[in-house]
Amino acid sequence: MAHDDAVPRPETVALDALIKATIAEFKGEGAVASSDAMLFVGNWHQAVPAMVIQDPILEPVDKVVWMVIMSHARETGGRTAFPDYDTIANQTNVSSTSTVSRAIAILRLTRWLTLYARLRQKSGRFTGNIYVLHDEPLPLVDALHLDDAYMAFVSQSQQHHHGRVRLVAQGISDSLDETIRDGQNLAEREAGSERRLRAAQFLAEKGKNTDGSSRYFAFTGASVNRLKQPSPQRSGGAGDRDQNSKTEEKVHYSSDCSSNYKTTTTTTPTQNANSNESALPAASSCSDKPLIYPPRLSENQRLLADRYLGMIAPEARQSVLDELQGRLDSEQRGMKPVYDELRFLHSLCKAADKGEFIPNLGIKVAEGRLSRAQSAPPPVDPQQEALKAEERERSRAYGIEQIAKLRLSFNAKDDS
Repeated sequence: MAHDDAVPRPETVALDALIKATIAEFKGEGAVASSDAMLFVGNWHQAVPAMVIQDPILEPVDKVVWMVIMSHARETGGRTAFPDYDTIANQTNVSSTSTVSRAIAILRLTRWLTLYARLRQKSGRFTGNIYVLHDEPLPLVDALHLDDAYMAFVSQSQQHHHGRVRLVAQGISDSLDETIRDGQNLAEREAGSERRLRAAQFLAEKGKNTDGSSRYFAFTGASVNRLKQPSPQRSGGAGDRDQNSKTEEKVHYSSDCSSNYKTTTTTTPTQNANSNESALPAASSCSDKPLIYPPRLSENQRLLADRYLGMIAPEARQSVLDELQGRLDSEQRGMKPVYDELRFLHSLCKAADKGEFIPNLGIKVAEGRLSRAQSAPPPVDPQQEALKAEERERSRAYGIEQIAKLRLSFNAKDDS
């Protein structure tokens, strides 16, 4: 019996044979002596997308948080309660739920995670969120469809209290602006195989190619490389809220109403030293009146429209929006429907940027708005309203005083 106990298990003998065969094959390939080899022994476990592991934007804690969320989804076949922050913190072995919150914000920014809806009772009481986890970053057009507050979240995250979230949000914003400058439509749909191939090529080249075709899903190659540069807070010279006061010259689109709206100015970046130096500004009209967007545009579409409008002169922006509205109105008169409003707006902005835009359908829209404004009652002057209210109050007080005097006189007559 003792002799039998000394015999290794069959699986151990098989493992020994496998290792020897691997060594022989390894030597036969002419590998140098300093190279290392590896074998995996044991049961195969749940698969994790390679892109999660290789993602150059996500930090280790972000990747582990994604894996923990995925493990919860797999336990119930894909639909389950979203794990709370304490559960995620415990399973990822992080000491703070704020770290989990930061990781979830970055996963949402990079579109590995989508916030689909916020649930409320009839009373308005908030009850929870509906999240969707993806096996690769979602295309922008799909993210806009599922998450109606995605663009607002990107904008808000640029003011986030955590520096890494601010950097990633700025990288998303920079990538959108660079895509516009390259003449591409932000919401253009591309085949999933092309997106994955381009991302894999970027990883293979280690981000060395930063031309217009270099992308890693939501990010352009240039944005990824800026994110990988040491930030001030990591170099030991500043904290998360520190500001960079370095003054530098950059070219951007001015929001004033001059005819030459592409100007060179000296600016002082105060939030993110790695931000794009040629970011398009928020669109505005050339007057104090805000731009009037077609009601059909969603909030996401309006925020993206602002980026398109930032490439043209301020005085042309409302005319371009009116042209879009006129084209949408023409659908009721039998014209072909506009299935992609942003694509149509992009074509109008490119024409305006080249000086080729001629208002047509938008003229009627502008005239109708002017006619409604002229027929509407004049705006109320707050100061005049305050004076009238004060006069009414004095008249009321005087009337009360007179009534009181009459009552006193009647009482006096009764006593006599």
